Amino acid sequence: MRAFLLFALFCLPTLASAGDRPTNVVLIVSDDQGYHDLGCFGATDVQTPNLDRLASQGVRLTNFYVAWNACTPSRAAFLTGRYPQRNGTYDMIRNDRVDDGHLYSPDEYAVSPERILGTDVREVFLANALHDAGYSCGCYGKWDGGQLKRYLPLQRGFDSFYGFCNTGIDYFTHERYGVPSMFADNQPTTQDRGTYCTTLFRDHAIEFIDRNHDKPFFLYVPFNAPHGASNLDPEIRGSVQASPEYLAKYPAGTDKHSERRRGYMAAVTEMDAAIGAILKRLEKYRIEDNTLVIFFSDNGGSGIANNEPLQGKKSTMWEGGNRVPCVVRWPGHIPAGKVNQQFLSSLEVFPTVCAATESALPKGVIYDGFDMLPVLQGTISSPRTEMFWQRRSDVAARVGDWKWIDSKRAKGLYFLPDDIGEKNDLSAKHPEKVEEMKRLLAEWKSKMEVAEPRGPFRDY
Repeated sequence: MRAFLLFALFCLPTLASAGDRPTNVVLIVSDDQGYHDLGCFGATDVQTPNLDRLASQGVRLTNFYVAWNACTPSRAAFLTGRYPQRNGTYDMIRNDRVDDGHLYSPDEYAVSPERILGTDVREVFLANALHDAGYSCGCYGKWDGGQLKRYLPLQRGFDSFYGFCNTGIDYFTHERYGVPSMFADNQPTTQDRGTYCTTLFRDHAIEFIDRNHDKPFFLYVPFNAPHGASNLDPEIRGSVQASPEYLAKYPAGTDKHSERRRGYMAAVTEMDAAIGAILKRLEKYRIEDNTLVIFFSDNGGSGIANNEPLQGKKSTMWEGGNRVPCVVRWPGHIPAGKVNQQFLSSLEVFPTVCAATESALPKGVIYDGFDMLPVLQGTISSPRTEMFWQRRSDVAARVGDWKWIDSKRAKGLYFLPDDIGEKNDLSAKHPEKVEEMKRLLAEWKSKMEVAEPRGPFRDY
Protein backbone atom coordinates (compact mmCIF):
# COMPACT_ATOMS: atom_id res chain seq x y z
CA MET A 1 0.00 0.00 0.00
CA ARG A 2 2.81 2.42 0.90
CA ALA A 3 4.51 1.74 -2.43
CA PHE A 4 1.21 2.38 -4.28
CA LEU A 5 0.72 5.71 -2.49
CA LEU A 6 4.25 6.80 -3.34
CA PHE A 7 3.66 5.83 -6.98
CA ALA A 8 0.36 7.73 -7.07
CA LEU A 9 1.94 10.82 -5.58
CA PHE A 10 4.77 10.62 -8.09
CA CYS A 11 2.28 10.50 -10.98
CA LEU A 12 0.25 13.53 -9.85
CA PRO A 13 0.80 16.76 -11.82
CA THR A 14 3.33 19.11 -10.27
CA LEU A 15 1.29 21.62 -8.27
CA ALA A 16 2.39 25.10 -7.33
CA SER A 17 1.01 26.92 -4.33
CA ALA A 18 -0.81 30.16 -5.19
CA GLY A 19 1.38 31.97 -2.71
CA ASP A 20 4.59 30.71 -4.28
CA ARG A 21 4.53 32.75 -7.46
CA PRO A 22 2.86 35.68 -9.23
CA THR A 23 -0.66 35.60 -10.61
CA ASN A 24 -1.26 33.96 -13.98
CA VAL A 25 -3.40 35.72 -16.58
CA VAL A 26 -5.74 34.19 -19.16
CA LEU A 27 -7.21 36.71 -21.61
CA ILE A 28 -9.92 35.26 -23.86
CA VAL A 29 -11.49 37.33 -26.63
CA SER A 30 -14.37 36.35 -28.89
CA ASP A 31 -14.95 37.91 -32.31
CA ASP A 32 -18.18 39.75 -33.24
CA GLN A 33 -20.19 38.13 -30.43
CA GLY A 34 -23.51 39.74 -29.65
CA TYR A 35 -24.08 41.51 -26.34
CA HIS A 36 -27.02 39.21 -25.61
CA ASP A 37 -25.49 35.98 -26.91
CA LEU A 38 -24.43 34.40 -23.61
CA GLY A 39 -26.70 32.74 -21.11
CA CYS A 40 -25.32 34.98 -18.38
CA PHE A 41 -26.31 38.02 -20.47
CA GLY A 42 -29.86 36.80 -21.00
CA ALA A 43 -29.71 34.43 -23.95
CA THR A 44 -32.05 31.45 -23.91
CA ASP A 45 -31.32 30.20 -27.44
CA VAL A 46 -27.50 30.06 -27.25
CA GLN A 47 -25.78 27.45 -25.07
CA THR A 48 -22.79 28.88 -23.17
CA PRO A 49 -22.54 26.81 -19.96
CA ASN A 50 -18.84 27.41 -19.38
CA LEU A 51 -18.98 31.18 -19.76
CA ASP A 52 -22.08 31.16 -17.56
CA ARG A 53 -20.16 29.24 -14.90
CA LEU A 54 -17.25 31.67 -15.23
CA ALA A 55 -19.68 34.55 -14.62
CA SER A 56 -21.12 32.82 -11.56
CA GLN A 57 -17.59 32.58 -10.16
CA GLY A 58 -16.66 36.16 -11.00
CA VAL A 59 -18.09 39.51 -12.06
CA ARG A 60 -20.26 40.22 -15.07
CA LEU A 61 -19.56 43.68 -16.54
CA THR A 62 -22.64 45.14 -18.27
CA ASN A 63 -21.31 48.64 -18.99
CA PHE A 64 -18.06 47.68 -20.69
CA TYR A 65 -16.83 49.22 -23.96
CA VAL A 66 -14.15 48.59 -26.54
CA ALA A 67 -12.20 51.42 -28.20
CA TRP A 68 -13.28 50.76 -31.80
CA ASN A 69 -16.30 49.12 -33.42
CA ALA A 70 -14.39 46.51 -35.47
CA CYS A 71 -11.55 44.13 -34.90
CA THR A 72 -8.09 45.44 -35.85
CA PRO A 73 -8.07 48.79 -34.00
CA SER A 74 -10.05 47.34 -31.08
CA ARG A 75 -7.44 44.64 -30.51
CA ALA A 76 -4.49 46.98 -30.89
CA ALA A 77 -6.12 49.26 -28.30
CA PHE A 78 -6.52 46.70 -25.51
CA LEU A 79 -3.14 45.09 -26.20
CA THR A 80 -1.38 48.47 -25.90
CA GLY A 81 -3.74 50.16 -23.42
CA ARG A 82 -4.01 53.14 -25.76
CA TYR A 83 -6.69 54.68 -27.95
CA PRO A 84 -6.38 53.70 -31.63
CA GLN A 85 -5.69 57.33 -32.47
CA ARG A 86 -2.74 57.28 -30.04
CA ASN A 87 -1.22 53.92 -30.99
CA GLY A 88 -1.62 54.57 -34.72
CA THR A 89 -3.84 51.60 -35.65
CA TYR A 90 -7.04 53.59 -36.14
CA ASP A 91 -8.45 51.78 -39.16
CA MET A 92 -8.76 48.27 -40.54
CA ILE A 93 -5.81 46.43 -42.03
CA ARG A 94 -7.52 44.54 -44.84
CA ASN A 95 -7.70 44.26 -48.61
CA ASP A 96 -11.00 45.76 -49.73
CA ARG A 97 -11.01 44.17 -53.20
CA VAL A 98 -12.17 40.89 -51.67
CA ASP A 99 -15.52 42.65 -51.21
CA ASP A 100 -15.88 42.39 -54.99
CA GLY A 101 -14.83 38.75 -55.08
CA HIS A 102 -11.24 39.36 -56.16
CA LEU A 103 -8.77 36.50 -55.67
CA TYR A 104 -5.30 37.88 -54.98
CA SER A 105 -2.39 36.14 -56.68
CA PRO A 106 0.58 35.34 -54.40
CA ASP A 107 2.67 38.16 -55.95
CA GLU A 108 -0.20 40.62 -55.66
CA TYR A 109 -0.97 39.66 -52.06
CA ALA A 110 2.69 39.95 -51.03
CA VAL A 111 2.64 43.73 -51.52
CA SER A 112 -1.00 44.38 -50.56
CA PRO A 113 -1.94 46.56 -47.55
CA GLU A 114 -3.23 43.55 -45.62
CA ARG A 115 0.15 41.86 -45.94
CA ILE A 116 2.54 44.76 -45.34
CA LEU A 117 0.83 46.95 -42.70
CA GLY A 118 0.87 46.44 -38.93
CA THR A 119 0.78 48.19 -35.58
CA ASP A 120 3.80 50.46 -35.14
CA VAL A 121 6.84 48.58 -33.84
CA ARG A 122 7.44 51.31 -31.23
CA GLU A 123 4.24 50.36 -29.41
CA VAL A 124 4.68 48.38 -26.20
CA PHE A 125 2.32 45.40 -26.02
CA LEU A 126 0.98 43.81 -22.85
CA ALA A 127 3.08 40.71 -23.52
CA ASN A 128 6.21 42.90 -23.69
CA ALA A 129 5.54 44.15 -20.16
CA LEU A 130 4.77 40.69 -18.77
CA HIS A 131 7.69 39.04 -20.54
CA ASP A 132 10.01 41.61 -19.00
CA ALA A 133 8.51 40.69 -15.61
CA GLY A 134 9.47 37.04 -16.10
CA TYR A 135 6.23 35.66 -17.55
CA SER A 136 5.93 32.97 -20.20
CA CYS A 137 3.58 34.36 -22.85
CA GLY A 138 1.56 32.46 -25.45
CA CYS A 139 -0.90 33.64 -28.11
CA TYR A 140 -3.22 31.25 -29.97
CA GLY A 141 -5.86 32.52 -32.36
CA LYS A 142 -6.54 35.71 -34.31
CA TRP A 143 -3.58 38.08 -34.02
CA ASP A 144 -4.73 40.77 -36.47
CA GLY A 145 -1.73 43.02 -35.78
CA GLY A 146 0.25 42.60 -38.99
CA GLN A 147 1.78 39.71 -40.95
CA LEU A 148 5.35 40.80 -41.61
CA LYS A 149 7.85 39.27 -39.21
CA ARG A 150 8.42 42.51 -37.31
CA TYR A 151 4.69 42.66 -36.45
CA LEU A 152 4.20 39.04 -35.36
CA PRO A 153 3.56 38.01 -31.73
CA LEU A 154 7.07 36.67 -31.14
CA GLN A 155 8.36 40.19 -31.74
CA ARG A 156 5.70 41.59 -29.37
CA GLY A 157 6.73 39.72 -26.22
CA PHE A 158 5.15 36.31 -26.82
CA ASP A 159 7.21 33.14 -26.59
CA SER A 160 4.86 31.02 -28.67
CA PHE A 161 2.21 31.68 -31.32
CA TYR A 162 -0.19 29.67 -33.43
CA GLY A 163 -2.90 31.39 -35.40
CA PHE A 164 -3.57 33.82 -38.21
CA CYS A 165 -2.63 37.46 -38.53
CA ASN A 166 -5.29 39.05 -40.72
CA THR A 167 -8.94 39.80 -39.94
CA GLY A 168 -10.66 36.52 -40.77
CA ILE A 169 -10.31 33.06 -42.33
CA ASP A 170 -12.28 30.03 -43.39
CA TYR A 171 -12.56 27.90 -40.23
CA PHE A 172 -11.47 24.71 -42.03
CA THR A 173 -9.14 25.68 -44.90
CA HIS A 174 -7.52 28.48 -42.85
CA GLU A 175 -7.48 30.61 -45.98
CA ARG A 176 -8.56 34.22 -46.19
CA TYR A 177 -10.43 34.51 -49.46
CA GLY A 178 -8.19 31.89 -51.02
CA VAL A 179 -4.92 32.98 -49.38
CA PRO A 180 -3.36 30.52 -46.85
CA SER A 181 -3.13 32.43 -43.57
CA MET A 182 -2.08 30.26 -40.63
CA PHE A 183 1.22 30.78 -38.81
CA ALA A 184 3.22 28.68 -36.34
CA ASP A 185 5.46 31.12 -34.47
CA ASN A 186 7.09 33.17 -37.27
CA GLN A 187 6.45 30.74 -40.12
CA PRO A 188 3.41 30.25 -42.37
CA THR A 189 1.95 26.75 -42.15
CA THR A 190 -0.69 24.64 -43.89
CA GLN A 191 0.00 21.54 -41.80
CA ASP A 192 -3.36 21.55 -40.02
CA ARG A 193 -5.53 22.45 -43.00
CA GLY A 194 -8.94 20.81 -42.63
CA THR A 195 -9.06 20.95 -38.82
CA TYR A 196 -11.60 23.33 -37.30
CA CYS A 197 -9.58 26.30 -36.09
CA THR A 198 -11.32 26.68 -32.70
CA THR A 199 -10.13 23.16 -31.92
CA LEU A 200 -6.57 24.05 -32.90
CA PHE A 201 -6.52 27.19 -30.77
CA ARG A 202 -7.94 25.25 -27.81
CA ASP A 203 -5.33 22.51 -28.12
CA HIS A 204 -2.42 24.92 -28.37
CA ALA A 205 -3.70 26.85 -25.35
CA ILE A 206 -3.97 23.65 -23.30
CA GLU A 207 -0.47 22.55 -24.34
CA PHE A 208 0.83 25.96 -23.27
CA ILE A 209 -0.69 25.49 -19.80
CA ASP A 210 0.83 22.00 -19.63
CA ARG A 211 4.26 23.45 -20.34
CA ASN A 212 3.98 26.48 -18.06
CA HIS A 213 1.67 25.58 -15.16
CA ASP A 214 4.54 25.67 -12.68
CA LYS A 215 5.68 29.20 -13.62
CA PRO A 216 3.92 32.54 -14.08
CA PHE A 217 2.25 32.77 -17.48
CA PHE A 218 0.15 35.01 -19.71
CA LEU A 219 -2.14 33.10 -22.05
CA TYR A 220 -3.92 35.13 -24.73
CA VAL A 221 -6.61 33.24 -26.67
CA PRO A 222 -8.25 35.49 -29.28
CA PHE A 223 -10.79 33.22 -30.96
CA ASN A 224 -12.11 34.15 -34.39
CA ALA A 225 -15.48 32.67 -33.44
CA PRO A 226 -18.16 33.70 -34.14
CA HIS A 227 -16.81 35.92 -36.96
CA GLY A 228 -18.11 35.17 -40.44
CA ALA A 229 -16.06 32.90 -42.67
CA SER A 230 -13.72 34.72 -45.07
CA ASN A 231 -14.38 32.63 -48.16
CA LEU A 232 -15.05 33.74 -51.75
CA ASP A 233 -17.74 31.07 -52.14
CA PRO A 234 -21.01 33.03 -51.78
CA GLU A 235 -22.64 30.09 -50.00
CA ILE A 236 -19.97 30.18 -47.27
CA ARG A 237 -19.04 33.84 -47.18
CA GLY A 238 -20.71 35.68 -44.33
CA SER A 239 -21.81 32.46 -42.66
CA VAL A 240 -20.28 31.24 -39.40
CA GLN A 241 -18.86 27.76 -39.62
CA ALA A 242 -19.10 25.10 -36.93
CA SER A 243 -18.33 21.40 -36.76
CA PRO A 244 -21.15 18.89 -37.40
CA GLU A 245 -21.18 17.90 -33.71
CA TYR A 246 -22.11 21.41 -32.61
CA LEU A 247 -24.42 22.17 -35.53
CA ALA A 248 -26.41 19.14 -34.41
CA LYS A 249 -27.16 20.88 -31.11
CA TYR A 250 -29.41 23.36 -32.92
CA PRO A 251 -32.41 22.78 -35.23
CA ALA A 252 -31.97 23.43 -38.94
CA GLY A 253 -33.02 26.87 -40.10
CA THR A 254 -36.12 27.44 -42.21
CA ASP A 255 -34.51 30.16 -44.34
CA LYS A 256 -31.04 31.55 -45.09
CA HIS A 257 -30.98 33.91 -42.11
CA SER A 258 -32.10 31.33 -39.56
CA GLU A 259 -29.69 28.76 -40.94
CA ARG A 260 -26.85 31.26 -40.64
CA ARG A 261 -28.01 32.09 -37.12
CA ARG A 262 -27.81 28.35 -36.41
CA GLY A 263 -24.17 28.26 -37.55
CA TYR A 264 -23.40 31.32 -35.46
CA MET A 265 -24.91 29.78 -32.31
CA ALA A 266 -23.12 26.48 -32.92
CA ALA A 267 -19.80 28.31 -33.29
CA VAL A 268 -20.42 30.20 -30.02
CA THR A 269 -21.20 26.95 -28.21
CA GLU A 270 -18.13 25.24 -29.68
CA MET A 271 -15.98 28.17 -28.56
CA ASP A 272 -17.61 27.97 -25.13
CA ALA A 273 -16.65 24.30 -24.91
CA ALA A 274 -13.06 25.19 -25.85
CA ILE A 275 -13.05 27.83 -23.09
CA GLY A 276 -14.35 25.21 -20.68
CA ALA A 277 -11.48 22.88 -21.59
CA ILE A 278 -8.95 25.66 -20.97
CA LEU A 279 -10.48 26.46 -17.59
CA LYS A 280 -10.56 22.78 -16.69
CA ARG A 281 -6.82 22.60 -17.39
CA LEU A 282 -6.26 25.30 -14.80
CA GLU A 283 -8.23 23.17 -12.34
CA LYS A 284 -6.14 20.10 -13.18
CA TYR A 285 -3.05 21.88 -11.88
CA ARG A 286 -4.98 23.58 -9.07
CA ILE A 287 -3.97 27.04 -10.26
CA GLU A 288 -7.43 28.45 -10.99
CA ASP A 289 -7.39 30.44 -7.74
CA ASN A 290 -4.10 32.02 -8.77
CA THR A 291 -5.26 32.95 -12.27
CA LEU A 292 -6.99 36.13 -13.40
CA VAL A 293 -9.37 35.28 -16.26
CA ILE A 294 -10.80 38.03 -18.46
CA PHE A 295 -13.30 37.44 -21.27
CA PHE A 296 -14.95 39.88 -23.66
CA SER A 297 -15.87 40.35 -27.32
CA ASP A 298 -13.61 42.47 -29.52
CA ASN A 299 -16.56 44.59 -30.72
CA GLY A 300 -20.31 44.48 -31.09
CA GLY A 301 -22.12 41.56 -32.67
CA SER A 302 -22.44 41.15 -36.41
CA GLY A 303 -25.68 41.13 -38.41
CA ILE A 304 -26.69 37.64 -37.31
CA ALA A 305 -25.82 38.30 -33.67
CA ASN A 306 -28.27 39.43 -31.01
CA ASN A 307 -27.24 42.70 -29.37
CA GLU A 308 -30.43 43.24 -27.37
CA PRO A 309 -31.24 45.54 -25.65
CA LEU A 310 -28.72 47.63 -27.58
CA GLN A 311 -29.32 49.24 -30.93
CA GLY A 312 -26.95 48.72 -33.83
CA LYS A 313 -24.19 46.25 -34.51
CA LYS A 314 -20.51 45.95 -35.34
CA SER A 315 -19.09 48.92 -37.30
CA THR A 316 -21.74 51.35 -36.04
CA MET A 317 -21.47 54.03 -33.36
CA TRP A 318 -24.58 52.77 -31.60
CA GLU A 319 -24.13 50.96 -28.27
CA GLY A 320 -24.39 47.71 -30.24
CA GLY A 321 -21.12 48.53 -31.96
CA ASN A 322 -18.97 49.39 -28.95
CA ARG A 323 -20.56 47.97 -25.78
CA VAL A 324 -19.67 44.30 -25.34
CA PRO A 325 -20.19 41.45 -22.86
CA CYS A 326 -17.35 41.03 -20.37
CA VAL A 327 -16.68 38.58 -17.52
CA VAL A 328 -13.77 38.69 -15.05
CA ARG A 329 -12.84 36.02 -12.51
CA TRP A 330 -10.08 36.08 -9.89
CA PRO A 331 -11.00 33.96 -6.85
CA GLY A 332 -10.22 35.57 -3.52
CA HIS A 333 -9.71 38.98 -5.11
CA ILE A 334 -12.97 39.65 -6.98
CA PRO A 335 -16.36 38.72 -5.47
CA ALA A 336 -18.21 35.85 -7.14
CA GLY A 337 -21.60 36.03 -8.78
CA LYS A 338 -21.78 39.81 -8.95
CA VAL A 339 -22.91 42.23 -11.65
CA ASN A 340 -20.88 45.40 -12.11
CA GLN A 341 -22.63 48.27 -13.90
CA GLN A 342 -19.76 50.75 -13.66
CA PHE A 343 -18.51 52.57 -16.78
CA LEU A 344 -15.40 50.58 -17.84
CA SER A 345 -13.54 49.74 -21.03
CA SER A 346 -10.99 47.47 -22.68
CA LEU A 347 -8.44 50.28 -22.25
CA GLU A 348 -8.38 49.25 -18.59
CA VAL A 349 -7.13 45.72 -19.37
CA PHE A 350 -3.42 46.57 -19.73
CA PRO A 351 -3.09 48.52 -16.42
CA THR A 352 -5.32 46.00 -14.62
CA VAL A 353 -3.22 43.02 -15.66
CA CYS A 354 -0.02 44.83 -14.69
CA ALA A 355 -1.50 45.61 -11.27
CA ALA A 356 -2.69 42.02 -10.72
CA THR A 357 0.71 40.60 -11.67
CA GLU A 358 2.65 43.32 -9.84
CA SER A 359 4.38 44.13 -13.12
CA ALA A 360 5.51 47.68 -13.68
CA LEU A 361 3.77 49.73 -16.34
CA PRO A 362 6.35 50.56 -19.02
CA LYS A 363 7.90 53.96 -18.43
CA GLY A 364 7.41 56.86 -20.79
CA VAL A 365 4.12 55.52 -22.19
CA ILE A 366 0.82 57.40 -21.91
CA TYR A 367 -2.04 55.03 -21.10
CA ASP A 368 -5.70 55.75 -21.64
CA GLY A 369 -6.99 53.35 -19.00
CA PHE A 370 -6.47 52.48 -15.34
CA ASP A 371 -6.42 49.55 -12.91
CA MET A 372 -10.07 48.54 -12.62
CA LEU A 373 -9.60 45.94 -9.88
CA PRO A 374 -10.81 48.27 -7.08
CA VAL A 375 -13.93 48.95 -9.15
CA LEU A 376 -14.58 45.23 -9.60
CA GLN A 377 -14.00 44.70 -5.89
CA GLY A 378 -16.62 47.36 -5.16
CA THR A 379 -14.31 49.59 -3.13
CA ILE A 380 -14.41 52.61 -5.47
CA SER A 381 -16.54 54.00 -8.29
CA SER A 382 -15.08 53.87 -11.76
CA PRO A 383 -12.70 56.74 -12.52
CA ARG A 384 -13.85 56.58 -16.14
CA THR A 385 -16.19 59.46 -16.88
CA GLU A 386 -15.79 59.74 -20.63
CA MET A 387 -14.85 57.83 -23.76
CA PHE A 388 -14.55 58.80 -27.39
CA TRP A 389 -14.71 56.94 -30.69
CA GLN A 390 -13.68 57.92 -34.20
CA ARG A 391 -13.86 55.89 -37.38
CA ARG A 392 -12.96 58.15 -40.26
CA SER A 393 -15.71 60.81 -40.25
CA ASP A 394 -17.94 58.87 -37.83
CA VAL A 395 -17.59 60.00 -34.22
CA ALA A 396 -19.24 59.36 -30.87
CA ALA A 397 -18.72 60.43 -27.28
CA ARG A 398 -19.91 59.16 -23.96
CA VAL A 399 -19.62 61.60 -21.07
CA GLY A 400 -21.11 60.46 -17.79
CA ASP A 401 -24.49 58.94 -18.64
CA TRP A 402 -24.85 60.86 -21.91
CA LYS A 403 -24.01 59.51 -25.37
CA TRP A 404 -23.73 61.64 -28.51
CA ILE A 405 -23.31 60.25 -32.03
CA ASP A 406 -22.56 61.95 -35.33
CA SER A 407 -22.13 59.37 -38.09
CA LYS A 408 -23.58 58.26 -41.40
CA ARG A 409 -25.76 55.54 -39.90
CA ALA A 410 -26.43 57.00 -36.46
CA LYS A 411 -26.96 60.45 -34.99
CA GLY A 412 -28.36 61.96 -31.83
CA LEU A 413 -28.05 62.57 -28.11
CA TYR A 414 -29.15 59.89 -25.67
CA PHE A 415 -29.45 59.52 -21.91
CA LEU A 416 -28.39 55.92 -21.41
CA PRO A 417 -29.87 55.14 -17.95
CA ASP A 418 -33.34 55.75 -19.39
CA ASP A 419 -32.64 54.75 -22.98
CA ILE A 420 -30.02 52.03 -23.38
CA GLY A 421 -31.51 51.23 -26.79
CA GLU A 422 -30.85 54.80 -27.99
CA LYS A 423 -34.38 55.34 -29.30
CA ASN A 424 -35.12 58.83 -27.96
CA ASP A 425 -32.94 61.55 -29.50
CA LEU A 426 -32.70 64.44 -27.02
CA SER A 427 -30.63 66.78 -29.22
CA ALA A 428 -33.40 69.31 -29.69
CA LYS A 429 -34.31 69.25 -26.01
CA HIS A 430 -30.72 69.63 -24.75
CA PRO A 431 -28.73 71.62 -27.34
CA GLU A 432 -26.34 72.76 -24.62
CA LYS A 433 -25.40 69.14 -23.92
CA VAL A 434 -24.72 68.58 -27.62
CA GLU A 435 -22.38 71.57 -27.65
CA GLU A 436 -20.62 70.24 -24.55
CA MET A 437 -20.12 66.87 -26.23
CA LYS A 438 -18.74 68.52 -29.37
CA ARG A 439 -16.33 70.58 -27.30
CA LEU A 440 -15.07 67.59 -25.32
CA LEU A 441 -14.68 65.53 -28.48
CA ALA A 442 -12.66 68.34 -30.07
CA GLU A 443 -10.41 68.49 -27.00
CA TRP A 444 -9.88 64.73 -27.17
CA LYS A 445 -9.03 64.88 -30.86
CA SER A 446 -6.51 67.63 -30.16
CA LYS A 447 -4.82 65.41 -27.56
CA MET A 448 -4.62 62.55 -30.03
CA GLU A 449 -3.21 64.80 -32.75
CA VAL A 450 -0.35 66.06 -30.58
CA ALA A 451 0.57 62.56 -29.39
CA GLU A 452 3.84 61.16 -30.71
CA PRO A 453 2.87 59.98 -34.22
CA ARG A 454 2.55 56.30 -35.00
CA GLY A 455 2.08 54.29 -38.21
CA PRO A 456 0.74 52.72 -40.24
CA PHE A 457 -1.79 55.35 -41.36
CA ARG A 458 -0.62 58.65 -39.97
CA ASP A 459 1.39 61.07 -42.08
CA TYR A 460 4.56 62.15 -40.24
